[in-house]
Amino acid sequence: KQPIAANLRARDFLPAQPNEAWVTDITYISTSSGFLYLVVFIDLFSKKVVGWSARTHMRADLCLDALKQAIVFRNPNPGLIIHSDRGCQYASHGFAGFLEQCGFKQSMSRKGNCWDNAPAESFFGSLKTELINRKSWPSPAAAKDAIGEYIHSFYNHKRLHSANGYQSPVDYEHNQQKEKAYMAA
Repeated sequence: KQPIAANLRARDFLPAQPNEAWVTDITYISTSSGFLYLVVFIDLFSKKVVGWSARTHMRADLCLDALKQAIVFRNPNPGLIIHSDRGCQYASHGFAGFLEQCGFKQSMSRKGNCWDNAPAESFFGSLKTELINRKSWPSPAAAKDAIGEYIHSFYNHKRLHSANGYQSPVDYEHNQQKEKAYMAA
């Protein structure tokens, strides 16, 4: 019953610059003492995880905390497109109102269509294959610590992406910035 935003991405996964379009999604991780819910915000330009949060619930503030972290980290300009599925967390008045307050544009996939959110789904697939499914997790806190290490020490800095010409997200952004400066000179 909450408002649904139009799909502004239309499977365009190649923005021209950082902070033009981010995708977000939520997944869950099973631990011996309950579920951990993880939300990520990924910059489509480099596939870099720019914000994330993990908790034992999946209320809207889980998403807002991750988004606020990404804003502090990236300092995006108004006009940034935030694309998600139609989950109640993203359709909530609190989340949509915050996007409007920041001058960001909300975008949502059609019902039952996950294709426009594929980069977030791909991240979760990599995370679960490369980290989560390799061992059992005694607690949500243990899984959260490992996920933070994976994102900050491996995924953003070392993991190669074919979409980035087999560069890590950090290297891709750095090299694109150098190339842009060279072309401007």
